[in-house]
Amino acid sequence: MFDKKKIMSLAAAVLFLPALNGCLIEVEYDNMATHDPVESQTDSSYERDEHSHARPNQVRSRHIHLDWNIDFESSILSGTATHTLVRQPNFPQAPLIVDVKALKIHGVRGGAGTVDQDLIWQIEKGDDVLGDALRIELAPGIDTVEISYQTTGAGSGLQWLNKEQTSSKKAPFLFSQSQAIHARTWIPCQDSPGIRLTYSARVRCRPDLDVVMSAERQEAKDGVFRFQMRHPIPSYLIALAAGELEFRSMGPRTGVWAEPAVVEAAAWEFADTEQMIDVIEGLYGPYRWGRYDILVLPPSFPFGGMENPLLTFATPTVLAKDRSLTSLIAHELAHSWSGNLVTNATWRDFWLNEGFTVYVEQRVVEELYGKERADMEIMLAMDDLDEEMAGMAPEDQILHVDLKGRDPDEGFTGVPYDKGAAFLRLIENTMGRKNIDLFVRHWFDSHAFQSRTTADFRSALETALSDVENSIDLESWIEGPGLPSDAPRPKSEAFSRIDTSVAAWWAGEMKLDAMPTESWTTQEWLHFLGRQKEAVSKASMIALDEAFHLTAKQNSEIACAWLLLATEANYTPAWPRLREFLTSQGRRKFLKPLYSEMNKDVSLRAMAKEIYKTARPLYHAISTATIDEILGR
Repeated sequence: MFDKKKIMSLAAAVLFLPALNGCLIEVEYDNMATHDPVESQTDSSYERDEHSHARPNQVRSRHIHLDWNIDFESSILSGTATHTLVRQPNFPQAPLIVDVKALKIHGVRGGAGTVDQDLIWQIEKGDDVLGDALRIELAPGIDTVEISYQTTGAGSGLQWLNKEQTSSKKAPFLFSQSQAIHARTWIPCQDSPGIRLTYSARVRCRPDLDVVMSAERQEAKDGVFRFQMRHPIPSYLIALAAGELEFRSMGPRTGVWAEPAVVEAAAWEFADTEQMIDVIEGLYGPYRWGRYDILVLPPSFPFGGMENPLLTFATPTVLAKDRSLTSLIAHELAHSWSGNLVTNATWRDFWLNEGFTVYVEQRVVEELYGKERADMEIMLAMDDLDEEMAGMAPEDQILHVDLKGRDPDEGFTGVPYDKGAAFLRLIENTMGRKNIDLFVRHWFDSHAFQSRTTADFRSALETALSDVENSIDLESWIEGPGLPSDAPRPKSEAFSRIDTSVAAWWAGEMKLDAMPTESWTTQEWLHFLGRQKEAVSKASMIALDEAFHLTAKQNSEIACAWLLLATEANYTPAWPRLREFLTSQGRRKFLKPLYSEMNKDVSLRAMAKEIYKTARPLYHAISTATIDEILGR
């Protein structure tokens, strides 16, 4: 069991944490920020990441300097990527191998601490998922390699938007999305989450536009921008955006970047961000990254958010004008501990990033908005997980999923997120909230700026649970399909009241206009609409729409839930709104279920393909890959 002594002040040079077996462990914070956390992961015993060609146990990049020109006219990013290397003495003749995909390589130079000679290099062909390997021969003493290159239109990591695709219609926009293995389509790098490196950048752009990155901005003058990331991060967290941007401060450490028409609304929507940092620091230790800013991207961004350090990328679909969807910010902020600070070592360990992050997000929501809202959000997530897993192969329902030979994007399902969070809630129920907080804090502190595996976590957890009665079947949770029977599921009094009202309406004992919907939160609306799946019909859709004007709802979550019902019931009055929704945003979370539902109905397939033909040029490559597969394009 945990020793429950109070944690000493974070200001102390040495922090004593209760260890998992009751002993005291010393954690030196100064060392955490400056030591090289990947040295121990790149010796001869390194288990090669199956989603990268790199061989970091032989030659590893520890820093990359990026020198770029952004050319909006040609939609090309060009320049150099200069790697500073660590070469293992056991492999004196080993080449540097980096991942490349859809890149045009112009040349490679290198030297000892400088770049003074041409190097021999070749492209070794890979496959459609992993791309190719750039093999660079290294003579003794060479520890600096400069790769000259440019991107191509076939790359998936950058999206170039013309000015008509932005809110102001005045200037073009560029943004990156590197997770999981898209960094190699715009940076020649060792593209594995188990390989961490620092980076710096000099970026030249049109002087009328702004440039931001997932790093500290050190200079912004006359179209030249300089950045520095001092902590080692995996390549998928390198991020870039450029466009017409404005900034608004939200607190001492927080602010928001967005297009001018969006920035004020975003700053109001995300005003609780500073409080969220305070909550997580109180639970799991200091925020180690300096600032936390948010960039609201144009609506084509394929995800809700992306946790790039210092600069979360966020979808505008969460700007609900009532702060009801800000749990997304809590989620991306939580990644500053779970994911960015301690990272999954391979993509089959992805649940270590997302399960922890959803759990921390839920704790933040409970602290700031109350247990009732947190329980409602958990219940909605578990309902979605049940529905999703019902259509999944058993092997894809596993936390420690086998992704060998597959695109790691295929592992981005609800399983690592919500099954992972349910696993942690079960651990909380088993050892108690105070003890799991100490356990999670110790996990973050002892592995700060490192990448870890499921085996690492399991070993730590087995130690923590060694003295706990009624322990957990770890094998079933981590390696087994489905949700074990002991998965915790909260109850919501608000949802129970909705269930009672819905049952009364179905029984003819209550009219829709008698329901107290004026006070309903987004979460209550989502539960209410979820219940309609049990008895959806054109008649019920007409009644619901007349009572609540649901087709006109602008809240993106409610709109998606309603439009899914409309496609299931073939409710034609919603078709103009469906078209508008699918052609005005590119968030994959919304696109995938709507196109899937339309594709199931023979009468709706032609409409789905016609809408997609119009919308596809607006979507990101990550979204189009998904919808192409659904519609058989």
